[in-house]
Amino acid sequence: MDSASGGGASAAAPNNEGTSSAPPVTAAQQGGVGGGGGGESSSSPAPPSRYESQKRRDWNTFLQYLKNHKPPLTLARCSGAHVIEFLKYLDQFGKTKVHIAGCPYFGHPNPPAPCSCPLKQAWGSLDALIGRLRAAYEENGGRPESNPFGARAVRIYLREVREGQAKARGIPYEKKKRKRPTTVTTTAVVSVASTQAVDGGGSGGVGGGDDTGGGTPANVAAPATTSV
Repeated sequence: MDSASGGGASAAAPNNEGTSSAPPVTAAQQGGVGGGGGGESSSSPAPPSRYESQKRRDWNTFLQYLKNHKPPLTLARCSGAHVIEFLKYLDQFGKTKVHIAGCPYFGHPNPPAPCSCPLKQAWGSLDALIGRLRAAYEENGGRPESNPFGARAVRIYLREVREGQAKARGIPYEKKKRKRPTTVTTTAVVSVASTQAVDGGGSGGVGGGDDTGGGTPANVAAPATTSV
């Protein structure tokens, strides 16, 4: 009995030793956690996109313009009129030739010789700039309803610049077609398919419905992105 119990005790000892081998496992687990942390620290955040970088530069430029304004302006007091002043201020850095009404090359898309007409910011550049500043204003805590970059006066000014430059340069700006909603087409296809199934059209009726509805999305133009 004693020997048996002694054998049992001796058998239990390896089990306890096996349990005591848990610290190496814990160390390995800690190493795994540390390794995971190292992996997270080694993965640097993705760099900002070109759009985000340009938006940040434009925002800083506008804030500097307000600071240098005479008298200085705060962002809270900025209005659509101040935004238009800023756009006109940027014309001195423009690179687009805009012919005046008295220029012999007015309305000529490819003038054969240089002229003394001023260089201005192209309408497309100003339009993209306003889009970035409008987004930056709200991202920096501004309220959409008080966004000066979305003011009606700014939209009117941009439209006048577009029309004026189109006449002066002889390059018409075509109005982009709005994308038609695809949900209406999908609903119509499902409705036709359901009706044909009830009438006993079967799978052939559904297929015909898909062919009929498939022509509409093909005619929808994809939205274009203006890059500056």
